[in-house]
Amino acid sequence: MAATGNAEETQLQEMEEEAGMEREMDSDEEEGMGIENSDDEEDDSSEDDKENEAEIQRLEEQLSINAFDYNCHVDLIKLLRQEGELPPLRKARQKMSELFPLTEEIWLDWLKDEIRLTEEEQNREKVYELFEMAVKDYICPEIWLEYAQYSIGGMGLPGGMEKVRSIFERALTAVGLHMTKGVTLWEAYREFENVILATVQPPPGIVPTCEQQELLNAQLERIHTLFRRQLAIPLMDMEGTYAEYEEWSDQGVSDTVSQKYKRALQQMEKSKPYEETLMAAEPPKLAEYQTYIDYEQKEGDPARIQIIFERALAENCLVPDMWAKYTKYLDRQLKIKDLVLSSHDRAVRNCPWTMGLWKNYLLALERHGADHHTISDVFEKALNAGFIQATDYVNIWEAYLDYLRRRVDFSKESSRELEELRAAFTRSLDYMKQDVEERFSESGDPSCTIMQVWAKIEALHCKNIQKARELWDSIMTKGNAKFANMWLEYYNLERSYGDALHCRKALHRAVQCTSDYPEHVCEVLLTFERVEGSLEDWDAAVQKTETRLNRVNEQRAKSLSQVAEKEAHLVRQEEQKTEQRRRAKADKKNQKKGQKGSRPGEKRKAEDEDNENEWGEESEQPPKRHRGEGNQGSFRGGGAEEYMETESGLFGRRAPPCRRQEAPGAKRGQQMAPATVRKTQEDNPEQRKDDCSVFISNLAFSMEDPEKRLKELFEPCGPVQSVRPVYAAKGFRGYCYIQFEGKTSVPEALKMDRREVDGRPMFVSPCVDKNKNPDFKVFKYNTNLEKHKIFISGLPFSCTKEQLEELCKDQGTIKDIRLVTNRSGKSKGLAYVEFEHEAQASQAVLKLDGTVLQEHTLSVAISNPPRRNAADKPDLSRPMGAMMPRAMVYGSRGKGRTQLSLIPRSLHRQTGSESKAENGTAPKPTGGASGDAGFEAQAKPMSNSDFAKMLLRK
Repeated sequence: MAATGNAEETQLQEMEEEAGMEREMDSDEEEGMGIENSDDEEDDSSEDDKENEAEIQRLEEQLSINAFDYNCHVDLIKLLRQEGELPPLRKARQKMSELFPLTEEIWLDWLKDEIRLTEEEQNREKVYELFEMAVKDYICPEIWLEYAQYSIGGMGLPGGMEKVRSIFERALTAVGLHMTKGVTLWEAYREFENVILATVQPPPGIVPTCEQQELLNAQLERIHTLFRRQLAIPLMDMEGTYAEYEEWSDQGVSDTVSQKYKRALQQMEKSKPYEETLMAAEPPKLAEYQTYIDYEQKEGDPARIQIIFERALAENCLVPDMWAKYTKYLDRQLKIKDLVLSSHDRAVRNCPWTMGLWKNYLLALERHGADHHTISDVFEKALNAGFIQATDYVNIWEAYLDYLRRRVDFSKESSRELEELRAAFTRSLDYMKQDVEERFSESGDPSCTIMQVWAKIEALHCKNIQKARELWDSIMTKGNAKFANMWLEYYNLERSYGDALHCRKALHRAVQCTSDYPEHVCEVLLTFERVEGSLEDWDAAVQKTETRLNRVNEQRAKSLSQVAEKEAHLVRQEEQKTEQRRRAKADKKNQKKGQKGSRPGEKRKAEDEDNENEWGEESEQPPKRHRGEGNQGSFRGGGAEEYMETESGLFGRRAPPCRRQEAPGAKRGQQMAPATVRKTQEDNPEQRKDDCSVFISNLAFSMEDPEKRLKELFEPCGPVQSVRPVYAAKGFRGYCYIQFEGKTSVPEALKMDRREVDGRPMFVSPCVDKNKNPDFKVFKYNTNLEKHKIFISGLPFSCTKEQLEELCKDQGTIKDIRLVTNRSGKSKGLAYVEFEHEAQASQAVLKLDGTVLQEHTLSVAISNPPRRNAADKPDLSRPMGAMMPRAMVYGSRGKGRTQLSLIPRSLHRQTGSESKAENGTAPKPTGGASGDAGFEAQAKPMSNSDFAKMLLRK
């Protein structure tokens, strides 16, 4: 053993001498480079030192403001290590290790620095303490191997050999089952024992004494045992270990060892595909690890389940769901106190923002009999963890109050535990009011669940119904008096622990204050009086309920009247806008007729085209997307869950004329016959199936042969029965209907929504017959907080998905990136990025908000779409489609709402209340309330002579 230690020292000395020679050679070379270079280097180094000192000072100031900035800790340690300042570096590492578990790389750097600087034997214990801290954070084979190798250097000390073996055994227990890296520790352990064997083995030709023989046999048995233990475990390269054992053992391999080896080899072959998948996958490999964990849980070996969980967490330490699954498994299956509590502690240190992990930690501490002081300390740390929702603080307080309640012995009238429970309830209410409401602008506990529990405890366990009533009075003053369920909770409390007088009083107050379900509260009051009340009580209850219900009905009628009046006002506004657009269109149409009227041969043709354009272009506009189109509409779940619908089946209210675009030089009469036949076939309702069809819009008008092109595009979704493009006199209208042979093709087709076709995003929506499904809503505008998704604004319009992915990939696993575009596919400078987990999205907000990208400052927040205004919501009380055509509501496609009038002033007429001829037409009077007001018949056009007379009069 001494010889081994001397050899190691000699080797270290040789390495140091070589390093010293290299440094001398480098210094000689530097001296030969001349004075100018040395001066330049000194200037550069001094500037670098100043920059590093300024950066170090900035990082330290930032950490004094926010000690939980993980990246700031890492940057500070990196700079201090470059500067070579040991005391500040050691202090920075210790401060970070108190707040966070350190990664394998940080620990190895720290350990190597301390080993290099700690050469005295009396300081070895400090390094051992540092190793003990390192192996608790994560399961890392490299750290255990470094620990074992460092301990070998001290085996010459008293008890040194036993310490080395103890560390090796702990390492095998922790990571010996690691299928790819565990074999390194087994080999290192056997190599150490082989070195010991060489020291106790006598030289050849010398007969050992009995004592030496016993030591030799014991050492040989240790090595045999290590081989047998290793061969019974499924590890990579098992065949090489078995061959080595056959060569090493003089007695050969026993049948028992061979059988265990074969079973382990079979198990290794089963697990090998999962290991190969992990090796081929890119970090963090969360899905691959989850598949591996599911496989091991089916196999049911607790040790192997634990090691695969630990391996997954080493690469996914910031994934709360993985920690929750691991701690749940330990709580329910292994139930080993030290292992369970250490895992819970590591979970909350890695993901301190996750309330569920803290709550499970408190339960685990109570389950394993931790002292009250420890549980209270953990709870205080949880309050300072920085949860992202107000409700998280309510839940953690509830968990702690439940624990305190279970400590109380209610058989005693008064006890220290009961006073502590009441004090905790009081503190929780103050905390919610002062800290939580100030931070989140909401209490997080609108129903006052903490006060409800306190009131029930006072009434049930403490028999203090008066305190319970005071608490319920406070609950009602916090905006809960209008809810029937709150009054019924109070009534049930009085019913169970109070008296009839207070029950009646509570119900009378409920009848007076309830606004959501007053009928139900009135019924409960009457039922109560039937059972317990006198005639006077009954009469009073009947009078009170009748008065209250009459008032409620009056208020409802008044509210309905106001709503109807508001809707009528909106309808009138829409009608006025429609009339203005109709008149502007009539002006333009008459101007066009006046220009073409000089050519006698083309007059009839122009009129025909105008009529077709009127019915095709105005009444058959493609269904417009509501708020969110090209913006939030392209992000399912990130603003608007939208598809498009038609107003009445596949073709809306009126079937579009299915005419093909005329080829250049083709005669009009030659196209009419086949177009008419096609229209008759396609408009047959028996042949159309809405549930097998989709609606396509936002296509380019210039698309050549849309029917063939779209059929080829959608055939991968399933067999296409028909493609029905919509044409007008000017050609393809940019939308069509596709009917498949089966319903199963529709979901596949909907997945093609927003695919780019000819430089434009193609909109794919389901076809819904609103006559058969009047309550169907397509635009499901999501207003819930989406914790796993972030919303980015302020992006450069040239930003691509690849650039966004590069920007966000360091924050976690990205599931989807969607750029917000307009109808032409151009970016609006907005985007949604969906992460695998909530914690990753929260981290992305902290890291990316305020980031500068291509001279644009980004604004990043958790996706929280605003609630839709009433004006934006589709109103089912009035059929807008029946009142006015879609074109009149939304305007013609491709035509601006503000256009200059090119009609001579002499043709203009002032509008009045009476019907007058305008732009060559005399509109017929319309019935104001008619459902077809938007489709009134046009007056007979004026002839050329009429125009001439009108101009002569001018």
